[in-house]
Amino acid sequence: MTVREVEHEITIAAAAAEVYRLIAEVENWPLIFPPSVYVDHVERGEREERIRIWATANGEAKGWTSRRTLDPEGLRITFRQEVPAAPVAAMGGTWIIEPLGADGSRVRLLHDYRAVDDDPEKLAWIDQAVDRNSRSELASLKSNVERVTGAAELTLSFTDTVEIKGSARDVYDFINEAQLWSERLPHVAEVSLTESTPGLQTLRMDTTTKDGSVHTTESVRVCFPHHRIAYKQTTLPALMNLHTGYWQLDEGDDGVTTATSQHTVVLNTENITRILGEEAGIPQAREFIRNALGANSRATLGHAKEYAEARR
Repeated sequence: MTVREVEHEITIAAAAAEVYRLIAEVENWPLIFPPSVYVDHVERGEREERIRIWATANGEAKGWTSRRTLDPEGLRITFRQEVPAAPVAAMGGTWIIEPLGADGSRVRLLHDYRAVDDDPEKLAWIDQAVDRNSRSELASLKSNVERVTGAAELTLSFTDTVEIKGSARDVYDFINEAQLWSERLPHVAEVSLTESTPGLQTLRMDTTTKDGSVHTTESVRVCFPHHRIAYKQTTLPALMNLHTGYWQLDEGDDGVTTATSQHTVVLNTENITRILGEEAGIPQAREFIRNALGANSRATLGHAKEYAEARR
């Protein structure tokens, strides 16, 4: 039985307690770690918890459940996958945050793992995935933690909500069946949807904006029938460094569904003037993205409303 043990580390210009907090609060992981698509709690105690994680590994979307033990005094978090996703037979590790003075820390990320059937090719695949994801996670953790104090204006979150006199199931079906969006939504020019695992989708589409330009995006979507679809874009428009969101559907006793589209975006400042002109800055980019994403979301919800209400 071959057990591989590896370690990655990075130095961050932030207090160790703050770094620990961001790693401990798993709901923020899609904003901090590039591979993470969506994370939620299955069970939650003071020191022990079970979490579900959906993430990409070597370009493939995977989902698994992990147990974690939190040690805020020791600034350590240990984790162990309960049912690993093939080709992983076992996977666990530890986050260790070490203070470097009052405003600095060293973060060490330890992994131990085995491959299914001790297959050398599968082990090599895991080696590559763990190395790529660990380097990506640590680099992103560093940049996001260090950005928190100085550039809050680069992040924006917002929602659009529509009341629908129809069932959450019908609204969910409209959003879930994204392979039909090029027929159903005027702003979607072309679309491709793959779902190798039930409820875990990869959605690639060409979207037309008001000025007639076309943007190609790709997202990984995690689907929870019939109330939520969460997603993270893995191929982004030029103005964004990050884009996550969800569709939330809440049906009342009266059969009316409140449908909400939520977005969280981190701006890519390097492309603002190229896309929006020499006079444009962060405020103009925030307004442009709010208007563009909001318009598309409201259009989608509007068509979902027509679809669901026609079936009531």
